[in-house]
Amino acid sequence: MRYRYFSLALLLVLGACASSSAPTVVQRPVQAELVPFAFNGRVITRHNGERSSAGVRWTHRGVEDEILLLAPLGQTVARVFSDAQGVLLETSGKQYFEQDAETLTERVLGWHLPLSGMRYWVLGLPASGTVASIERTENGQVSVLRQDGWEVKYTRYAAETPDSLPLRLTLRRDGMEIQLFIDEWEI
Repeated sequence: MRYRYFSLALLLVLGACASSSAPTVVQRPVQAELVPFAFNGRVITRHNGERSSAGVRWTHRGVEDEILLLAPLGQTVARVFSDAQGVLLETSGKQYFEQDAETLTERVLGWHLPLSGMRYWVLGLPASGTVASIERTENGQVSVLRQDGWEVKYTRYAAETPDSLPLRLTLRRDGMEIQLFIDEWEI
């Protein structure tokens, strides 16, 4: 029975992959705070020998971020909402609140989500307020960004231009790894 559901889910995923069009090339904004963005994709986390994966829908507007983690068939598994008042995490019918995402996800999930930096890093930009070291490819794209103890490696972009948006990135710190696969950008 489980095999049948797995096969059906695999067929749906493969069918979606086969019918999806090439990503629209969208240029990276200069300042993340001023430009709203959204993307759809997938995320894989590895921490303490455990691996988890989910679909992801991230919407950023000014000081607000909403991240939806999705099950294979699109149901919301968790919702992270951040604004000037703090961060709310909703999962399994429960709500948790803290002043920052790092503290909240550490308390609830056992690992911390670097949301304050990620809103920049997903755009291929260093976060404001702290020092960053950046390595670039021959064509000017960021290949590695190190900031706040995190190493962010960029392995694929939407185009070959220096200002194109990242499609594949991996964040690592203290045994934690977050792989982000972006399928569709909206700027």
